[in-house]
Amino acid sequence: MAAVHHTPDLDSISSGYTSHNRVTLIRGGAQYFDLLEELIDHAVHSVHFQMYIMDHDETGQRVTAALRRAAFRNVRVYLLLDGYASADLDPRLVESLHEAGIHFRWFQPILKGRHFYVGRRMHHKILVVDGLHSLVGGVNVSNRYNDLPGQPAWLDWAIRIDGEASVELFNRCVEMWTKSLWSKIGLHGLFNWRSVVAPEEEAFTRIRINDWVRNKNQISRSYLEMFHRAQEQITIMSSYFLPGRILRKHMNHAARRGVVIRIILTGRSDVKLSKSAERYLYPWFFDRNIEIYEYRHTVLHGKIAAYDRQWATIGSYNVNNISAYASIELNVDVYNRPFASSVEDALDQIIYDDCTRITRSRFSRGTSIFSRAWHRIAFELIRLIFYLFTFYFRQEARGR
Repeated sequence: MAAVHHTPDLDSISSGYTSHNRVTLIRGGAQYFDLLEELIDHAVHSVHFQMYIMDHDETGQRVTAALRRAAFRNVRVYLLLDGYASADLDPRLVESLHEAGIHFRWFQPILKGRHFYVGRRMHHKILVVDGLHSLVGGVNVSNRYNDLPGQPAWLDWAIRIDGEASVELFNRCVEMWTKSLWSKIGLHGLFNWRSVVAPEEEAFTRIRINDWVRNKNQISRSYLEMFHRAQEQITIMSSYFLPGRILRKHMNHAARRGVVIRIILTGRSDVKLSKSAERYLYPWFFDRNIEIYEYRHTVLHGKIAAYDRQWATIGSYNVNNISAYASIELNVDVYNRPFASSVEDALDQIIYDDCTRITRSRFSRGTSIFSRAWHRIAFELIRLIFYLFTFYFRQEARGR
């Protein structure tokens, strides 16, 4: 998709945005992995790659091959994987990455980390090349997220950023790796972002983080701002969509103001319990005229939202309490009308081509009393799981 630009009224947005950025919406699957490989292959100084899931399948081998090529060119390559989600990675592969000159480590291996909090996983997915070019989204490195013969990718999204916000992402990656690496990485000319972004391409962009151990809940606040600021329409695409009490309160207020709220959810979930729990909330949405659409083509894994064709957010954040209170998440907010319009146009097309509208009558016809009972049980089970996974963080919040 073409890059877009727009200069907003600064008084109408919150702080934290940088302006010298070119932003491009990227769909998961072949488009994402082609771009990922291209960016790594053009790296000159450094590659930071931080990922929740990396599998040793065809897609994983393709990505690790690109990282090896970069290391062979004497590019500094830093690979950080979550110690839980990627724990099945073959130890021989890890050893070969070290031998290739790739700096590799785990984020908090299970039962081996110095500090371990149940539910606190590194869930974000970031690539930063030379401190200038970056990819942020919800796409993991696995065949499930790629387009293969006879196997279309799970639906997901990312955003490409060229320019100033990539500097902040570079700093974030260094912070996640270890602050002591500053002297080893060096800052020699990496951040000349003015050379890669023309004035007419500039888009206001900010990096948002959720990490309750570090007292950050920026993405959650972005969603609350969206419900507060929207005047016409909000569109949310989310996997594992179980908004908590506070977010539902703000959704309710926006709906009562007459804002059209559209929620795009998966019809074919990889986590059946979560899908059943989602459906327990459908009547709550119907009561507030919130529109529900189920994506039917493949599994929906995307995490993206937009409002009023002026603002959008993309990243790893699922709308549930695990993302809100436990996992380390990273999103990118963009206040830019053409970009936000491109997001809404893409979501409109998916609604039209690949979704089924779930109305109250359709839901009632397709749901038996036993199904509704199971939805309630699944919802309560998920609430219990969320409670156990976020107990530490809620206790910390009360102590602040």
